[in-house]
Amino acid sequence: MNMNKSSDETTLDYYDTQAQTYAQKDHGAELPASFMRLVRALPSGGHVLDLGSGDGYFSIEFEARGFDVTATDGSAGLAAIASQHLKRPVRVERFDELTDVAAFDGVWAHASIHHAPLDALPDILTRIYRSLKPGGVFHMSVKTGKPAGRDKFDRFYCYPSRADIDAALAAAGDWQDTLFETTHRSGYDGVATDWIILFARKTA
Repeated sequence: MNMNKSSDETTLDYYDTQAQTYAQKDHGAELPASFMRLVRALPSGGHVLDLGSGDGYFSIEFEARGFDVTATDGSAGLAAIASQHLKRPVRVERFDELTDVAAFDGVWAHASIHHAPLDALPDILTRIYRSLKPGGVFHMSVKTGKPAGRDKFDRFYCYPSRADIDAALAAAGDWQDTLFETTHRSGYDGVATDWIILFARKTA
């Protein structure tokens, strides 16, 4: 597997070459409850990092609610589409390239970090922690419950466990209001999988 620190080149190649098709996926009629949880926890007009923004769908929803949004994606193809939707540049950036310090009131990492290798998870969460303002809030959703591997589109998943996430959170810094949820649903590949949904607040 050709890993570039926090990214898998085969996965990025898939999103680059299939960006237009992937961007046409059905997002569903309702926003996930985890999105509204983060919205309620954010200050009015707060600054949100959409980490792994894909086509920009959630960035648009945050902006519609009055938040300032910085969107990033490791795929240049998806970032270009998100830029068109948002009508401004989206940063092409891998997880290990996140260097912002105390810049964001919230970080939304929805179905993105699980594409990184498991041993990169502590560094990624440390970078997220550093990017948050004191008291800032963090959402992450990841596929779980399987050994690391690839799906039918050859996309890599590390499938972190609750223990893996707990260890990475502890390495990153001090958190409060930590909430874990689990669900079982299908992703873009149509295969039903267990998911872990995390909400946490950086200690003020």
